[in-house]
Amino acid sequence: MQSTRTFKDKLFLILKGLGMGAANKVPGVSGGVVAFVAGFYEEFIHSLKRVNITAFKLLFSGRFKVFFNYINGRFLSLLFLGMLVSYFSVSKILDYFIKHYELYVWSIFFGMIIGSIYYISKDFKDWKITTYLSLIIGTIIGISISFLDPAMENDNLWFVFMCGIISVSGMTLPGFSGSFILILLGNYVLLLVDSVNALFDTFSEIIIGNFSFTANIERLRMLKVLSVFTLGSIVGLVTFSHILSYILKHYKSVTTASIIGFIVGSLGVVWPWKETVFKTDSYGAEILDTRGKHIIENYSRFIPELNTETYIAIFYVIVGVAVVLGLEWYGRKTRHTYA
Repeated sequence: MQSTRTFKDKLFLILKGLGMGAANKVPGVSGGVVAFVAGFYEEFIHSLKRVNITAFKLLFSGRFKVFFNYINGRFLSLLFLGMLVSYFSVSKILDYFIKHYELYVWSIFFGMIIGSIYYISKDFKDWKITTYLSLIIGTIIGISISFLDPAMENDNLWFVFMCGIISVSGMTLPGFSGSFILILLGNYVLLLVDSVNALFDTFSEIIIGNFSFTANIERLRMLKVLSVFTLGSIVGLVTFSHILSYILKHYKSVTTASIIGFIVGSLGVVWPWKETVFKTDSYGAEILDTRGKHIIENYSRFIPELNTETYIAIFYVIVGVAVVLGLEWYGRKTRHTYA
């Protein structure tokens, strides 16, 4: 399975990991959609499913090569390498563009979601009562999530662990944005901004031989939070992969229809024309988080006026659709069937 990949395939797999990592960090966008459209979703799920008791027996018995092959290690390692690099590079660039060109970034993502809906639904022919019902339920759930109000930040380690399990759904389930779920849980800034920045700063200091972070109580707290969140994410990944692998095998049509519904529902989250609504106290004053920044409560969406800015945004929507169709074209060329 692994030896058939060319250097070009491996390079593109890392790039797909970059795409998944960037998508997972953006509220409203699901890394699972990237996997689905690029044609490696089922291999991703089935590879994660191989992280089971048999795999651990191979690992602890010292049969590392057999273990690596058993879990499709080359595929997973290249993909996760791309995701890891993304968190410290692409996602940082993305943060900059969201800050300075927010409308156009959301427009591209909105177009990508539209392209994803087209891609997934165009070849789906098994429409019947159960799949239509699954589509409707998935859409309602997706839309409902976009209108929920976020909770307050909570750094309790058990809660952080559960955040890891829940938020990883964005990687395994197309249409569910793990980062937006973290906003709803109140821990987006804590887990995807503060703790990741703490890890980046720590690595930067270690490289130059500076170990002063060991005396920094706040830094150590952030690293502990990130470690627990990562552990929860791993547990969630493996657990969801087993569940999804079973569902895809036995209820593929219903699952696909539900995924289409989830992605349709997520359009409400990534609607480009919106204003951020910040949390306020009973006196109307805006509440700040531990970093002194405003806390997002939700978004106020509106229909835009037809002006130059809107036309440019519509152009970027088209660009977003084109990106997905390009991924779909490449995925169709390289797609393989995995048992």
